[in-house]
Amino acid sequence: MGRQLWPVLALMLTLVFTMVFSTPLQAAGAQPSGAKKSVSAAKPTTAKAAKGQVKAPARTAGKSAGKSASKAAATPRSPGKKAKQSAQTRRKAVRRVAHRPAPARASFGQLSGLRATEDDLNLQSSVALVVDQDTDEVLFSKNSEAVLPIASITKLMTALVVTEAQLPLDETLIVTREDASVRAGSRSRLVAGARLTRGEMLHLALMASENRAAYLLGRTYPGGMKVFVEAMNAKAQLLGMHDTRYVEPTGLSSDNQSSARDLALLVRAASEHALLRELSTSSHTVKPVGRHQVQFNNTNGLVRNPQWDIGLQKTGYISAAGRCVVLQTQMAGRQLILVLLDSAGKYARMGDAERIRKWLSETRFLPELPALPLADALPSLPKLQGLGGRSVLPALPALPAFPAVPLAQGLSGGLEQVR
Repeated sequence: MGRQLWPVLALMLTLVFTMVFSTPLQAAGAQPSGAKKSVSAAKPTTAKAAKGQVKAPARTAGKSAGKSASKAAATPRSPGKKAKQSAQTRRKAVRRVAHRPAPARASFGQLSGLRATEDDLNLQSSVALVVDQDTDEVLFSKNSEAVLPIASITKLMTALVVTEAQLPLDETLIVTREDASVRAGSRSRLVAGARLTRGEMLHLALMASENRAAYLLGRTYPGGMKVFVEAMNAKAQLLGMHDTRYVEPTGLSSDNQSSARDLALLVRAASEHALLRELSTSSHTVKPVGRHQVQFNNTNGLVRNPQWDIGLQKTGYISAAGRCVVLQTQMAGRQLILVLLDSAGKYARMGDAERIRKWLSETRFLPELPALPLADALPSLPKLQGLGGRSVLPALPALPAFPAVPLAQGLSGGLEQVR
């Protein structure tokens, strides 16, 4: 009997165990058998795909690594395309900032209100003067007494002092570091070590307005730069340029100042030297600078204009002085001196010169005749030697005699005619 109950008890324990442990699994959300089959069936495919995805990049990476290694062995490593583009972009941005022009500073004439002065020719220059060189007649004047910086027109006095000192023009001069340090916003192609004669330096200073050439002429003057500047001021006083002052020979300093009236006197004195007339009006020249042949051009384009007959000229520019020009020219049958200071724009001074030339060609100026003494104006009469050596006029011939007429008869005849 006991042996027969053991199988029954074992079956009952199995059922109780199954019920106790299967209920929590179903409550936890166990999936049906069909879902289990689908998941289990999908597992191998997903695993294979994942396995392939992992292995494929590994093979590609191996190949690319081999290629890159061979390329690296053949050529040096270089930055990527994007890195190059970004570097070029940064360099362009730096260049734009570096080359951005600074705002122009106002000139002395602009600050003093001279540019607001109106004139009949509507000139853009603050100062203008046209003078007949032979008669000193002023044909046009605008603020001619104003004292302003004159920039490189200074070089005209530099050349005049060097020429009248009669220094040897064939003496070789060497550009030193002191000469090359003269820049202050200016450009020069005369590098340190360049060797040119004094005559060639004089040519470049007048024609091409070379600052280092002008400075070198002053430095090599007997006694040095200080003596040279003193000679410049002494010559100005000798010419009657009482509104003029020089502190250096190039014109880069705004302390070099003068008036249009004074500069007309300077042009007249400089035009008496054929060498200065020739050097200042040549259109260009080629000089050996170092190992190269360098061409220098005239800073005044009017010398290449066939409508102008220019005997002597000089231009100048610094921000404090504006655009300036002085010249001697044959115009309207006269030898004229033209001075323009503190022009507003780059081409304003040349435009003003053209306006003046056109105005002179359209205006008829009658030359002033000198007054004659009264004795020279009267017709000459023959003179006779009188008593005591005194000159007397000749006696006039006697008039023919007419017959006398009675007074009564003459009156009656006259009354009858009136009637």
